Amino acid sequence: MKRLLCVLTALFAFGIITVQPSALAQEKIRVLSDGPLRPALMPIAEAFHRHSGHEIEYVFGPSPVIHKKVADGETADVLIIQPDFVAELVKSGKVAPGEHSVIGRVGFALAGRADAPAQDVSTVEAFTRVLLNADSLIFNNVASGNYFATVLERLNISETVKPKVVRIPPGAVFERIKQGKGNDIGVGPIPLIVADKNLRLLGPLPAGLQSHVVYAAAPMSNSPSPEAAKAFIAFLASSAAKSLFAANAVGPETEGRSSTVELRITPNHALQPTAASVPLAVPSSLRSSAAAEGER
Repeated sequence: MKRLLCVLTALFAFGIITVQPSALAQEKIRVLSDGPLRPALMPIAEAFHRHSGHEIEYVFGPSPVIHKKVADGETADVLIIQPDFVAELVKSGKVAPGEHSVIGRVGFALAGRADAPAQDVSTVEAFTRVLLNADSLIFNNVASGNYFATVLERLNISETVKPKVVRIPPGAVFERIKQGKGNDIGVGPIPLIVADKNLRLLGPLPAGLQSHVVYAAAPMSNSPSPEAAKAFIAFLASSAAKSLFAANAVGPETEGRSSTVELRITPNHALQPTAASVPLAVPSSLRSSAAAEGER
């Protein structure tokens, strides 16, 4: 037996026998994340599991709700929410201090039911016509919806479309569209639109009207699995994760500058548009054919 142990030790030392991730201590990491990242984060969890052996348990919800839950004592290993909320939780000791990686950002688009005809929203003029011709305009009653309300004002059509505006909680917007029967137009995060087979992506908001929500990943200070949490956050910056983000319409934080608006949602729910930021590149496989059909 002693001789066998010596042989095995030598084999490990020279790398002849290796230990696969599945043979290592596996941990389940609890991640609280904003909902628009769900289509990208689900396959990223699978890729991370193959890479490390660790499992991911997600809980999705709006950043203000996650912020409140954590402030009230809920625990997790990693938070993926807007940077301003992360900063507040650092101050209260809930999130470990230090540099918190920005993992991506999400833009907004118009959506209709899957059986709705394509519509051209590629220019401000075409976008305005679509809004004016809609039977109803459905968008949420939180900060990103407040931003879209300012878009209607900038287009000078807020009073004209007021009778057909429907503002409801974020989770109900797309369900309302799918249950409609007329020319119902919704506004929401691009990843959630392209991930839903019962919705049609009409197109992103045109340049000059687009906005983005930025997301950062941060480890909680009381994480039960701090090393695994750090490994997951590092994986979010890997080329594998970046490819999955891009495939699900989550754009990188820096990519050049243009005249779009970055939407910052602060802990007091104030809407704070900031300096110009990058337009979200929707993968070609996910783009609507609206512009092409509009030219016919």
